[in-house]
Amino acid sequence: MPSTKKTIRKSISVPPAVAKRVKTLARAQRTSESRVLVALIETGLAAKDDERQQFQALVDQLAQTKSKAEQKRLKEELARLTFGD
Repeated sequence: MPSTKKTIRKSISVPPAVAKRVKTLARAQRTSESRVLVALIETGLAAKDDERQQFQALVDQLAQTKSKAEQKRLKEELARLTFGD
């Protein structure tokens, strides 16, 4: 994971169970816990971006559809994305 940009040092506190899982992953991947944390954060940020794009695509579909059944389905899907199951 080499980078040409300067890294910024951050200090975080994690619950013991999370720290244990990170340590286990680091050992399994033969890397540092810091690298595991960075990879997990990057994965989480990418997932958030994907979720935002999915939400926007549903909004666009809702704006274009004239079918009441499809509108209802899209509204339910948007509510699920917003509020969970």
